[in-house]
Amino acid sequence: MKTLKILLAWLVAGLLLIQLIRIEVPNPPKAKPGDEIQAPPKVMAILKRSCYDCHSNHTEWPWYSDIAPISFEVRSHVKNGRNWLNFSIWNQYDEEKKEKLYKGIAKSIDWKMPPPDYLWVHKEARLSPEERKLVKEWAMSQLQKEEH
Repeated sequence: MKTLKILLAWLVAGLLLIQLIRIEVPNPPKAKPGDEIQAPPKVMAILKRSCYDCHSNHTEWPWYSDIAPISFEVRSHVKNGRNWLNFSIWNQYDEEKKEKLYKGIAKSIDWKMPPPDYLWVHKEARLSPEERKLVKEWAMSQLQKEEH
């Protein structure tokens, strides 16, 4: 029993100490009107509801994003998400990058976005099959525009 108490004390002390480690992912300035992606209203509503927390400068940090070790994962997701695709700076991308991103959106919307661990706590971000289809068709239509 004494060993269990010591182990629990070390565990609690470790969890408290780990709170001192901070991973900073600053919120960049909000998008300039001309930089943000433009899409039909239904598609924009889906993107804002299900994608913008990780893929824009408009992240709404949940309360647990400041509690380690969960914060490490949350902040890493946002940092990586913005690095891969940031809807807030869409019009700063060149045409080649946009084409790559449209292809990525069309491909990933079918099976991996939003990620399951995000959906555990953000049920409002779940996409219906119809919403996935709408976003995919929109991305594919943008690719066809790029080719012309």
